Amino acid sequence: MSALELKIPPVLATILFAALMWAIHRFTPGMTLPQEVRILLVVFAAILSAGTGLAGVASFKRAKTTVNPLKPEDSSTLVASGVFKRTRNPMYLALLLLLAGWGIYLSNPFSLLLAAGFILYMNRFQIAPEERALEEKFGAAFRDYKKQVRRWI
Repeated sequence: MSALELKIPPVLATILFAALMWAIHRFTPGMTLPQEVRILLVVFAAILSAGTGLAGVASFKRAKTTVNPLKPEDSSTLVASGVFKRTRNPMYLALLLLLAGWGIYLSNPFSLLLAAGFILYMNRFQIAPEERALEEKFGAAFRDYKKQVRRWI
């Protein structure tokens, strides 16, 4: 296991990526999007993010399993219903949607690229270790679930 695996809570990683996006926005040229378009896209991303994230948390609560992303081995149930039929990581998808909305608000393509960097970071340091722990705990059931449902969308 790498030193960074399962160490930085995903919400903190999101805040760090958002701060980097802002810093890049300050020092690189942006693009011009009409304010009405930006607001519409940001609101859409925020609503989609909230719905996706809350649906994921609600599914975990209904299953009475942990939502702690730093301790996947504490999972008591493999959740494969609700929003988890569409994405294996709805809460991380919600965070990505927030970052995408932030990047759109900043109107900076370089900032938006950092949202893609968030995917790479999460895949390597959060999701891959979680999936190893879930496969160890739930075996063939998790392997079958991985075959049926995509990691992000």
